[in-house]
Amino acid sequence: MPVILDEKGLKRTIVRLSHEIEERNEGLEKVVLIGVKRGGEIVAERLKEEIERGAGVTLPCAGLDIGMTRDDLVSAFFVPDAGVNDFGFDITGKCVVLCDDVLHTGRSAVAGIEALFRLGRPERIQLLVLVDRGGRELPVRADFVGKNVPTSRAEYVSVHFKELGAECDELSIIGRNQC
Repeated sequence: MPVILDEKGLKRTIVRLSHEIEERNEGLEKVVLIGVKRGGEIVAERLKEEIERGAGVTLPCAGLDIGMTRDDLVSAFFVPDAGVNDFGFDITGKCVVLCDDVLHTGRSAVAGIEALFRLGRPERIQLLVLVDRGGRELPVRADFVGKNVPTSRAEYVSVHFKELGAECDELSIIGRNQC
């Protein structure tokens, strides 16, 4: 199973992405980090910590449940739990950096944007992903990309974070039958 990012590579990627956020959003006073639950929430939290360490600025940060806005998950047979999205801060007029671990079809990103607009009116939304694996079904492009890794439909990007019980941080490619 080919490793895309190991623990050290992931740390370097988070540091680089934090610098890219700072460069694109001078001043950071209007920037908030919102992570798509679960993996994107961890990415957002790690970016927050890195920006605090590097720039000395504490950005508002929260997780976003997109279950009720996913067009490919809601059906007559399956209705996801409606998670409460209460960030504890307002996103109206802010630059929201929407964070996710993997970008593939674009459906999670669109669901995240729809969920954000239900909660406020951001000035702008920037999409950040650790891995862009291609395979878009919707016209979505990330503003910040940790690593571009083209994959086939028969492959899957497996994401392991310590915060979710993994022994170590690691992103790898596996076959669909290995999931």
